[in-house]
Amino acid sequence: MNIQRKYSLPNCTLLLEGLSDVTRAAHFQEMRPELSILVNAECYLSGYNQPLTGGREFFESLVRAVSGYAQEFLSSVPNPQAHNQESELVEFRKVDGNRHRLIIHSEGAPEGFESHSNNSKRPPIEIDLNTVQLFDLVEAVDQFFADTQTLPELSLELQPVTRRYGGASQALIRQAVPAAVGVSSLAVAAIAFNLIPPPQIRPPQPQPEKQSSSTTNNITPPASAAATPIAVATPTPTSTANTKPTVQDLEALLNTVPEITDPSQLRALNRQVYNQIHPAWTNRSGLKEELIYRLGVAADGAIVGYKAVNKEANLGVSQTPLPNVLYNPASRPPISKEPIAQFRVVFTTRGVLEVSPWRGYARTPEVVGAKITDSNIVKSLNQKLYNTVRQTWSGTHTFTRDLKYRVAVNKDGVIADYEPLNQVAFDYFRETPLPKMFNDVYGSNVAPPNDKEPLAHFQVIFKPNSTLEVTPWQGYQ
Repeated sequence: MNIQRKYSLPNCTLLLEGLSDVTRAAHFQEMRPELSILVNAECYLSGYNQPLTGGREFFESLVRAVSGYAQEFLSSVPNPQAHNQESELVEFRKVDGNRHRLIIHSEGAPEGFESHSNNSKRPPIEIDLNTVQLFDLVEAVDQFFADTQTLPELSLELQPVTRRYGGASQALIRQAVPAAVGVSSLAVAAIAFNLIPPPQIRPPQPQPEKQSSSTTNNITPPASAAATPIAVATPTPTSTANTKPTVQDLEALLNTVPEITDPSQLRALNRQVYNQIHPAWTNRSGLKEELIYRLGVAADGAIVGYKAVNKEANLGVSQTPLPNVLYNPASRPPISKEPIAQFRVVFTTRGVLEVSPWRGYARTPEVVGAKITDSNIVKSLNQKLYNTVRQTWSGTHTFTRDLKYRVAVNKDGVIADYEPLNQVAFDYFRETPLPKMFNDVYGSNVAPPNDKEPLAHFQVIFKPNSTLEVTPWQGYQ
């Protein structure tokens, strides 16, 4: 069986094609198949029309050279593993502080790549990368190593740099230690983020010691690629003011952090996920199949990763807002050991967004936060909420089914939160006064609910015959 695996970054994508070893496949019947025999490797780099291609020897050499050069770049100690022209197909050379030359020997140069050799017989391919592209390549390699179902016998072995390559500088030798003892390429990329100056908004001026922004046009692998994309937001070095998150393995992250399973917390996070994706999904036409994704979400509602569940989702991720709603590492601490919740997100062909917990609810969820329970106060607030909504609802509408909401108010009767309870309530919420009431108080229709004080909760139903019902909250059904 032909297997494809894709590891995607904004400026680099690795696409591996191969086969599964039939003698070992029986052990993985309940898992995605293991790619144990590599047939073809392709490396797509932004700004170039054609990928770098080769077999297993090319891919292994690329991995070693990338890891070795990243070690050298961060430690400032020369690493011969990155420049071994005699025994390696791939090597790196530093051009300047923000340019790094990738050289591939004994490979035919595809169209779109420039050769800097006068040797007409199989000249080397030479490609200049900026630092952002380099570390996207580093991150793609790390995604590969985090995937235990792809070439599991291939491991990264970074060798300590010997003293003779470090000269007499003890400071440089001390710098080299962290990069020399078994550190993975992901750790290398994380260190780089701390070494490169943060972006600053200022008029352009010559700054040779700072890195330039990355190339914006991305390379898209062939549409035949059937591997599911896995994306997790991680810091990427960049000098643009609008820092974009990049990706690593979502499955690897979920294997190393606790999972949020509390139904009440999942219910609250479900709303936050919907509120982030729903307004960002602006183009809802043209989907021929449903696009289904698994999302990882932090406890504060930050979307930290997504993975395509079906083939259509793999090919159609650009038709969704998911790459744009990943949390921005520049405005939030990085994800480390935080608990992660999982959600199933479906972009339907009808233009309807569906969000639900990946494993469902273990029991009926409850509203989170302190509650007003005094029956006299609740009765008074019930009438006050009815009067406020009735006065602001004209009754003009197009819906034909009941719109059901949970609405919370504080002790003064001011709206503090509202939540659609059925799909038509999501679809027709603009025909109710609730979003305007909420926006008048908080300045946004998707602002976090007020959970700093006890609240009274009610079920509010807008009926097609213009009838309004407000009753004390009895819990989720």
